[in-house]
Amino acid sequence: MSPSPAPGPVPEPESAPASGRIVLLTTSHRVAPGLLSWPAWQALRGADRVVCADSGHPQLPYVREAGVAVDVAEPTARELVDVCRDGGRTVVVLATAEGEPRLTDGLARLAGSGREEMPALELLPGAYDLPGARLLDLVQVMDRIRRDCPWSSVRTHEDLAKYGIEEAYELVEAIEAGDRDELREELGDVLLQVVFHARIAQDDPDEPFSVDDVAAGIVTKLIHRHPHVFGDESAQTPEDVKAHWMRTKAVEKRRESVTDGVPLGQPALALAAKLSSRARSAGLPAPPADAPGVGYELLALAARAEAEGTDPETALRAAARTYRDTLRTAEAGSGA
Repeated sequence: MSPSPAPGPVPEPESAPASGRIVLLTTSHRVAPGLLSWPAWQALRGADRVVCADSGHPQLPYVREAGVAVDVAEPTARELVDVCRDGGRTVVVLATAEGEPRLTDGLARLAGSGREEMPALELLPGAYDLPGARLLDLVQVMDRIRRDCPWSSVRTHEDLAKYGIEEAYELVEAIEAGDRDELREELGDVLLQVVFHARIAQDDPDEPFSVDDVAAGIVTKLIHRHPHVFGDESAQTPEDVKAHWMRTKAVEKRRESVTDGVPLGQPALALAAKLSSRARSAGLPAPPADAPGVGYELLALAARAEAEGTDPETALRAAARTYRDTLRTAEAGSGA
């Protein structure tokens, strides 16, 4: 038997043809159009084809202005895969707000069949929400409710006043209870009151203002009253910060009396503490402790608590909650 021929070199397998790449480029509607990330712009400029199913996509004008051709079309997964196979092309899909579920589901079915040479699939976030971006959603939702809801469209500041008070108390209760979920919800309810009032103010025929004006005002105030953060002054202690705050506030308000600007409609203990704080800061006398009447006795107690660094309203509420729990325990023990 003749010897077997010596084995020759094993031929290397032919490399598979490039199957291209499909990039799903997502953007945030809460970020100003055109503010895409550098990788997003690189993908758009380097693509063989860019498609977008939404002719009103906010990014379209800016992408086209940058010299990138965009086809407004809604290709199927099959069509995109075939395009990518043609010379290993790259297709970028500028996603709509819904995220192209029809396309991604189709690509998943093709990939899962095991019979397709699939292009590389990539999800590329082109823009990210900044902190506070969901506030834009709130403003938009409130704007639509104000236009289209029969109840909300006719509300006035006066109509909503009581709700602002109620929501503030519910927020305080959530803080005292230590319930994080409740706290988050109540903060949302308080925020709603701010946005609702600002939207009502926008409709005023004589002196309109918007939520942007409200935000701009508080930003300006915070910067001006924190010169130790945004300016050249320094503050090492909370007392230094409070002194800065009171000085700048006094200049801003140009008050003729220390009592100016103290809301008389707030709870009585909070009112007493506020008046006492103003008086003490101005070097004016505290309420007399020996004045006749329960009201003056309570006023003197509130002034003493404020001077000692205790908020009398909070202290009394805590005591009342403890008393309530004691009463419940007593009732349970007596079978009442």
